[in-house]
Amino acid sequence: MPRENRKRGKKIKKKPENGYENQPVPALPESEPTGEPSWIRSAPIEGPETPEFNPEAPFGYVDVDVKAYFRTVDVQMRDWQEQENRTVDEDTDPNEERRLFFMAALTEMGGKEKELATDPDCSFILERMTYSMDDFVRRVFMDSLSGSFEVLVRHRFASHVCQTLFSAASETISRESRGVFPAVPESSDKGELRTLTQLVLDATEELIPSFSSLIMDPFASHVVRALLALLSPNISASSIAGQGAMRSKKSAAWKAKQGPMKSVFADEKGKGKEVAAQLRPAKFQALARRLVHVLRTELGENEVRALAANQVASPGLQMLLEVEADCELASDPNSLMDRVMVGIISAVANDPDTTVEPSDYLNTLLRDPTSSHLLETIVSRSPGPAFACLWAAYFTGKLARLANHPVANFVLAKALERVSVEQLSEACVELDGTWNKLITSSRSGVLRAAIDRSGTLQAAEVLICEAVYSAFDLVTAEDRTLLVPCVLRLLPLQAYKASLNAKVDPGPQQPPHKQRGRPEAGAPSDPNGPKIQGSILLQSLLRLPAPHNEIVIANITALPMEERIKMTHDASGSRVYDVLLESPTVPSKSKRELVMSFIGHYHLLVDDRLGSRVGDRCWAFADTYLKEKIARSLFIHEQFLAGSFYGKFFARNLNLYLLQRRPDEWKTMQADRKRAQDAPTKAIPAALAPTPSIDFDTTPQPAKRKRHGYADDEIDAVFNASLGKRMKKAALGDIALVPTLPSKEEVSRKGQAPDTLQAVLGAIQSAPKDDKGHRKKRRQ
Repeated sequence: MPRENRKRGKKIKKKPENGYENQPVPALPESEPTGEPSWIRSAPIEGPETPEFNPEAPFGYVDVDVKAYFRTVDVQMRDWQEQENRTVDEDTDPNEERRLFFMAALTEMGGKEKELATDPDCSFILERMTYSMDDFVRRVFMDSLSGSFEVLVRHRFASHVCQTLFSAASETISRESRGVFPAVPESSDKGELRTLTQLVLDATEELIPSFSSLIMDPFASHVVRALLALLSPNISASSIAGQGAMRSKKSAAWKAKQGPMKSVFADEKGKGKEVAAQLRPAKFQALARRLVHVLRTELGENEVRALAANQVASPGLQMLLEVEADCELASDPNSLMDRVMVGIISAVANDPDTTVEPSDYLNTLLRDPTSSHLLETIVSRSPGPAFACLWAAYFTGKLARLANHPVANFVLAKALERVSVEQLSEACVELDGTWNKLITSSRSGVLRAAIDRSGTLQAAEVLICEAVYSAFDLVTAEDRTLLVPCVLRLLPLQAYKASLNAKVDPGPQQPPHKQRGRPEAGAPSDPNGPKIQGSILLQSLLRLPAPHNEIVIANITALPMEERIKMTHDASGSRVYDVLLESPTVPSKSKRELVMSFIGHYHLLVDDRLGSRVGDRCWAFADTYLKEKIARSLFIHEQFLAGSFYGKFFARNLNLYLLQRRPDEWKTMQADRKRAQDAPTKAIPAALAPTPSIDFDTTPQPAKRKRHGYADDEIDAVFNASLGKRMKKAALGDIALVPTLPSKEEVSRKGQAPDTLQAVLGAIQSAPKDDKGHRKKRRQ
């Protein structure tokens, strides 16, 4: 700024507008001594200046640096899980580095468990870490969450952490029930660490006051289901086998994108790891009964029925009905099941011969996509007299409509699994004329359930066979020869014949391309090809008693060999052969005929990913005599099997080389394998049985000494003496090397040739090489 433009005088500082700059800071009031320990602090008094409670972060936000660190932890753990199948150095422990890294992450997590659990980016990282925690760390982690479970299970992200923790706690609690406890380090500044069993009991006690509202909470309901599965391990596997019972479809799809959730330590994984029986303390069952009584007390009849129609609460109520049935409480009047069944259990308890009027509520449950799953649990777990009354009131006389309904047919199929012989016969008669409509609409569950129930009761087999013929329009004996192709494709007879005519392709045919490995997910499938439902129907028919399963066995035997091999190469069709070879109701004669029918075609059978598995099952069933016939039929196809991508594994199991050279030893080996396979204590499949130690080394061996039982051929000896080791013979990789022939010097040194032969050899050597005589030597 030029000097002439400057103004003289002092600069005037601007005063703050609010005037708060120089105000003194009020001193904080000193806390008065109360006689309590110094680490106890009183809760702050809520006032107008107190920050509002944030439901998204009830325990505060995670620091940015801490969040970035746990992202690196997640990336490292995923990388270790992807490197699971890679080879590692045997001299170093692969878990040492991982344990040090994991302990550092746990140290960083200390004191921030609740903040991390409620964070949207770190919650699933805690879930991944939970599977790698040992028993002691799980106890510490759950102890850090104690006292806040009611807030955590209602949180959008922390609820999944609680659910994973309850699911992973099952193994630890089972070990604690056996008296196996980890070593706990002693520390003076911390109190006694509770066992995980006691921590689960305390967490459940914390949730009991609000249990009836948690089951209807969209975030807490799946935690309640995980807790019920932990407290009552006897819940039927069908209720918790699918992810739908524990997680919603949206949650399961999101979790699948996060990669595998399992331990990163090498000693805790593997397909061969034995899963011990899950044990639970007696207090768990008592606590499960208490949860049922809490819901009975706090909710009325109409409120319980409203839970059945609620999309969030219905799966939880379904598991509570399972717990109630396991605790033998379902037969009590006014039980949860009695309320859902509109008093049928109470009515039957008062009068066993009573009949009830159908309720509009249960009729709605039959046809509702959400509530029908609950009704399936009711028809499978309700007491016997109550089920008989339910069948008479809601199913008898309405089977045709229910079987054709897109939702009610599943409930009817589940109900058919409990019917008596009389009820099954009446159902088959009532559904006569309706079976064909079920197959046309691809609703085969009712027919499958009827076949399975007939096999269990061993009754009404004739009605079931006629129902199968009627379902696929197989009237004459000639039509019934096409039973297996029609049932496997789930097509009536006329539709199956039309599909055969439609397969005629006028265009140029391309050579078939054999795909290796699993088919791609987006690959188009043949709409008229074999279907899973059709394969299940054939498997159920094969489990019928012996005279009645012949309709399938004879039909399979009558199929052309090309069609049978094509059936073994299909994922659905190959399962039919598995049941045929494993079912105890199929006669051994029929199994043997099936195995023998493939002789001469085994090289084509095992030249496929699925067909090779069927070939292994046939080989495992066959006895030593039949195995020898199969193996000898494959001598001419040995090179074909060696070049097959899948057949080479089948050929390796046959040991054709040993059979060709030492048949007696091969028979002994196969007999030992069969004996070990049939032993009850060593049920080892033949394909997985250990192979006896047989040397197939291709390293050069010393020349074998010829046997002295017979004299050598003179002509061979002459050529051997003349050529020596210049004659070479090629050998295949799978065949043992041919020993080199001995030279003239070795023969003369060992004295193996007779004296007359030595004289002949000497005369040959002394004779001139040609008729021209020797050339004169050139003078030097």
